[in-house]
Amino acid sequence: MGMRILAAVAALFLAVAPGYAEVGADGLHDAPWIRETSMDLAADLAAANAEGKRLMLIFEQRGCLYCTRMHEKVFSRPKIARYLNENYYVVQINFKGDKPVTDFDGDRRSERQISRKWGILLTPTILFVDTQVPAGGTLSQGVVAVIPGAVSAKQTLDMLEWVRREGYKGG
Repeated sequence: MGMRILAAVAALFLAVAPGYAEVGADGLHDAPWIRETSMDLAADLAAANAEGKRLMLIFEQRGCLYCTRMHEKVFSRPKIARYLNENYYVVQINFKGDKPVTDFDGDRRSERQISRKWGILLTPTILFVDTQVPAGGTLSQGVVAVIPGAVSAKQTLDMLEWVRREGYKGG
């Protein structure tokens, strides 16, 4: 009986521990600004453009300490969460996942295979996509900026704002 009580107390503690409740069944972090999509990048870009938002892809994996750090220390900040929600159409890709993802050129592969195709080496990796990708092009031809790994809140917000105002175009 004592073990049952201890297990119940431990389960209750874990349920309210910071960051715990935001991890989904797939082991990836959930956030209100992450979209559920068909994982067809052309459709996602069209939806982002229709909403006046920028397409952002975030590659994560179960158990990634740096992904947890970004969610708990950076994305959880009200200013950043609000900026993401208002300005970005965010698609989460599981670095080791099996869901099919369709590239802009129609190439359909699992999340794991598409991560390799695009040269994603670590998690988290954030890719920012231009508002237009050349016809028949691939994601690689549409990426305008990358955040490889965990960075500070200031660096993240600076990059979000820079991409939003199209700083990569030299203006």
